[in-house]
Amino acid sequence: MKRIINIAILLLTAVMAAQAASFTVEAPRQVVEGNKFNVTFVLNNGEGSSFTPPEVTGAKLIYGPSVSHSYSSSWVNGKSSSSSSEEYTMIYKATATGKCHIGAASIVVGGKRMATKAFTIEVLPSGSHANTQPQHQTTPGAPTPYSDPMTQSADKTVTGKDLFVRIEMSKPRVYEQQAVVCTIKLYTKYQISQFMPTIQPSFDGFLIEEIPVQPALNKVETLNGERYMTAILKQCILYPQQSGNLTITSGNYDVSVIQFDTFRSIFGSISKPVEKDLKVTSNKATVHILPLPEPKPASFTGAVGKFNVTTEVKPATGLKTYSAATYRYTISGRGNIKYIKAPEVKFPDQFDVYDPKTDAQVNDGSGDMSGRVVIDYTFIPQFAGEFDIPAGEFSYFDPEAGKYVTVPVPARHLSVAKGEGEPSNHYRMKNMDIRPIKGGDLGLKKSHGYIVDNWAYWLWFLLPLLALVALLLYNRKQLKERADVRRMRSKRASKVAQRRLKAARGFASRGDRSGFYAEMLNALWGYMSDKLSIPVSELSKDNINAELEQYGIDEQLRQESIALIDKCEFAQYAPELASGDMHAVLDEAAGVIDRLESVKRKKTTTVQS
Repeated sequence: MKRIINIAILLLTAVMAAQAASFTVEAPRQVVEGNKFNVTFVLNNGEGSSFTPPEVTGAKLIYGPSVSHSYSSSWVNGKSSSSSSEEYTMIYKATATGKCHIGAASIVVGGKRMATKAFTIEVLPSGSHANTQPQHQTTPGAPTPYSDPMTQSADKTVTGKDLFVRIEMSKPRVYEQQAVVCTIKLYTKYQISQFMPTIQPSFDGFLIEEIPVQPALNKVETLNGERYMTAILKQCILYPQQSGNLTITSGNYDVSVIQFDTFRSIFGSISKPVEKDLKVTSNKATVHILPLPEPKPASFTGAVGKFNVTTEVKPATGLKTYSAATYRYTISGRGNIKYIKAPEVKFPDQFDVYDPKTDAQVNDGSGDMSGRVVIDYTFIPQFAGEFDIPAGEFSYFDPEAGKYVTVPVPARHLSVAKGEGEPSNHYRMKNMDIRPIKGGDLGLKKSHGYIVDNWAYWLWFLLPLLALVALLLYNRKQLKERADVRRMRSKRASKVAQRRLKAARGFASRGDRSGFYAEMLNALWGYMSDKLSIPVSELSKDNINAELEQYGIDEQLRQESIALIDKCEFAQYAPELASGDMHAVLDEAAGVIDRLESVKRKKTTTVQS
């Protein structure tokens, strides 16, 4: 009995030889139409989860997957060895003669997903003799930037080479108004359980066009000889508005990575995931902006890129007096097309012309916007006859060629027939040189008294004096209040927040969740900064909570305020997981701000010893 116990102890404490996990598939090479056949996926030396069956064409699934487990161990010459397997069996029925395609099946092992390769089974006509010899396919776990859990122990330090956020610019040098793409990307060798921006990079000096992205760690990239899983966090097209060096500031992020506590047992190595919280700061990115060359053409209105111009008159024929018509000016191409100013068109003086209306139809392309801008000039002829809209020019700057390009705009000849109606008031007032002389009773009097005898005369001397005194007192009060910067910011906090909430309501009406939650975060962080007199760069949820408590806000309202910020941050950076009505979030934010405004600051007392 003692000998048996000693052997059992040795078996329990022995270190089993670790074997690499493999994922294989077993299936017949040929089957007969109408017959059933098995496809078995075998996982050796690993514990699997989240098994994903293959996609199959040419066969119908009858049953599965059925799962079975097996484990074996041996002790030979003082050395132990063990093996385990999991089998996932699918039963299919061949439905058509030809080829039956079995797609890839996958399973998660140790935090990594392993997959088989697709293969084909030949389906023979009914009555044929099939070769039932099985075909085997081995697909070991494909290498990924995620290290093996055995090497990701919880005591290992995560360095800046293992996980970082990088701001990347598509070009180091551009002209004013020339597009440059900014990409904020996460590089990691670890699995990420939580990612939360605390301070976003700023884009001072740029106009921004957001490119919709769905952050997901789904790409592998090599940087400086190291392989990483990457996710694009934010991507936008920037249009610089001034020359010189413009810098995108760094951002701060709270990241939770997954490491493992690994220990051995009689069943092999067991890894327990452990989360580690990190604070990550991205780099800064600087772009050198070249000024547009001088002199600029007279017809240049700020277009940078490559463009074409067409014009047309609607209706093309049959113009009549007092009937509205449209001169359409279409600019198409690639560049800052959305920000081009409407060109000046010279219409005949006999036309009543209204302000142009602009309709931009653009797409965010690879590195720039493309599409067209349609500018409609509405005019109403006031006289019949032959008229001309003179020829013009449209100039744009081509950054690739480094020069201005001028496109001629042809003249338009218009024949206007007599129509029914009369000149519009807009036209008559615009072309009237002298106002008509007023007639009738002018209210003249034959007799009058001395104005100094009227008390109102002296009142006009007294009123400016009183107004001056009141103005001085008011100005003195304003100067005193403005000197108290903290009080002024707190006083303006609600008004500024309401303007931002109004802007967020516009995004909600258009169904733009990304823009809505970005504007909501601007409103909430800006309100807390103004209300509590804390610079935005120093804001955090902890000091917001502490300052609100010192202000005199009760715990429930403080928790609601922090929860609202968390909700908006989560929705902005994980919109695919966000839910709920945006208008309800707006109402909640307005209610929280109103309740905060209704609380008077708690007076602080100092104790002297």
